[in-house]
Parts: sequence; structure tokens; C-alpha cells
Amino acid sequence: MKAAVISLGSTSSDWIIEEMKKLFDEVDHINIRDVEINFSGNKAEILYGGKPLPKYDCVHTLGSFRYANLLNSLTVIMPESVFMPIQANAYTIAHDKLLTQLALQKNNIPMPRTYVAATTAAARSIFGQVKYPIIMKFPNGTQGKGVLVAESFPSASSIMDALSSLRQPFIIQEFVDTDGKDIRVIVIGDEVVAAFQREAAENEIRSNIHQGGSGAQVILDDETKRLAIKAAKAVGAQICGVDILLCSHKGPLVIEVNISPSMQGVTKYSGINVAEKIANYLFSETKKLKNKGMDTGMKDIMSSLDKPESEFHFVTNLDFRGKRVLLSETITKCAKLKEEVEYQVSVKPNEVLIKKL
Repeated sequence: MKAAVISLGSTSSDWIIEEMKKLFDEVDHINIRDVEINFSGNKAEILYGGKPLPKYDCVHTLGSFRYANLLNSLTVIMPESVFMPIQANAYTIAHDKLLTQLALQKNNIPMPRTYVAATTAAARSIFGQVKYPIIMKFPNGTQGKGVLVAESFPSASSIMDALSSLRQPFIIQEFVDTDGKDIRVIVIGDEVVAAFQREAAENEIRSNIHQGGSGAQVILDDETKRLAIKAAKAVGAQICGVDILLCSHKGPLVIEVNISPSMQGVTKYSGINVAEKIANYLFSETKKLKNKGMDTGMKDIMSSLDKPESEFHFVTNLDFRGKRVLLSETITKCAKLKEEVEYQVSVKPNEVLIKKL
């Protein structure tokens, strides 16, 4: 089977590719910067370096919010026979914090109280009602960038004025005090495969490792695991990182879903080879999809057996019985081989032809 990883070439994607090479027959790295889509009439073509993208059995796409629309389009256009662990709309939802909050709310997933205002007047009205400090976020941003804290009404108003001058929309969210700690959980399919606790650096509220935070091992209870899996499903991702606050009086709260999570922190602090887990899942699900396609094709073959001139082609392993080869029942039926009939067998290296006399 042939696979590809479409990414910006991060360390995490390199780790995943190396693990996939142990399982797939061939694995390519496609630099997302060199990918384009050609729309013409009722056709759409994915180009890489100006040439049609090769055919793959599995494609795993990773990238920042800047490429959300391209990743969405790639997933929509890719044939159904290609396994992709992220749904098309997940790139739009997970790369927009507002849309993520809406998806979580729609699926009854607990999260910090969140506000969105259409005008500065409406925002100031919210500032007068909330308890400080509060968090103010850009809808887009990764690694903790675009997350601001306002300690008071004047502070929030100043931040809003600055954002308004930049014509930047923002989200207002309650501040949940967890001593600068949160949990990064890695979800693959219907399973939590790894997690670690992140702690913000001194005088910093963002716990992201890329912002100087530190990590530690953590053991999750079943409720937190179920919540992470539910959040992943809410955005349409079979592989993702889910960030959770463990709040004593409110229970676990989901703050973000990351569909391109970094592997370094979770691998280091959990002691689990997450890239290997991802590669195993991609291989297993790709194999299931191919077998499903073969099963469907087999049904078509069996329904055509009554047509005398039908010709069938199989890709299969041979069943060796010692030095003999046993033909499968399906091949025997398709060829209409009968025990009482004589056959001419022509043989040359890597080819056997059986023909009725």
C-alpha cells in the first residue's frame, strides 16, 4: 500500500513518516506549500509541483490554520478509496476557535463560559458583567499565540481598542484558575493513546510547551478520556490533540482541539511513541478500507458469473500446500473449472495459464 503525509515538514510529521515507512510499501512526504488545486468545469485536479498528485491508498494531512481552506479542499476532492483520518470540515472548525466552541456546545461538551460580540459596544457590555481576569482570543492561532489576559475592565477595553484598530475579531472567555496547568490528550480513533500535563512558565498563563511551559506525566480518569474522545468526534477528527482544564468545582473543561498536534511534548513526558500509534492506526484503517472495496468488488464478480464472456482479474496471495498451490473457491467458480474436464496448462516464470481443451 502507498501512503503520503501532506505537511509543512515539522519534526512531528517526520516522526510519523518514519513510523509509516515500517508498515506501508511506500510513503511520500508532500510539502503543502507546493500543492495547488486546478478547477475546470466539473473536474478538479490536485497538483504537486505542477504535476498531478500520484495515487495513494492513505493520505494524512497536517498544517496550520493558514492552510485550512486548502486542506479542506484537498479532503473533499480526494477519492473515497483513499483513507484520510480528518474530515474535510474539521480543518475549518478546528482551526477557528469560535467554530470549535460552537461544535463543542452543540455536542454538550463542557467548556469555559464563552462570549462573542459583534460590536465594541456589545463587548464593553460584556466586560461590565464578567468576573476578572478574563481571556481574550483571536479565532485563529496556534501554540498559544493570540491568547491575551485582561485583569480588569480598563485592561479589557484597552486590548479591545487595539484589536479593533487591527480589525481583528476576538472571543471573550472566562478565566479558569488551574495554577497554569492543563492536560494535552492525544486521541486516535476511539481511544486515548497518550496524555501529559502542561504547566505554564513563571508569570505566564499559557501552558504551551512552545511558550516555555513544562510537562509531566499524568493519569487520566475514564470521564476525562470519554470527554476527549467526544470532543474529537465533535470536530470530525480521528487523530487529534484535545486540551482540557481539570477544574475541581466544574469538572474537566475542553478548551481546544488541535488536529496537527506536536509529538515532542507528549512523547517525552508520556513515554509513549505516539507517532508509532498514529502509523499503526493509519495502516490498519487503510487496510480495512481496501478490504471493504475488495469485498464490494467480489460481490460484483459473483453477480456476473452467469455472463459467459465475463473476465475477472484478482490481486491475491497464493495458498501454498507444501509445493502445491490451491486455487480459491472464487477463482474456481469464475473460471468454471470442472473436475471431469481436461485442461491444458501453460507455464512460464511468474505466470500460469489454464485453458480447457
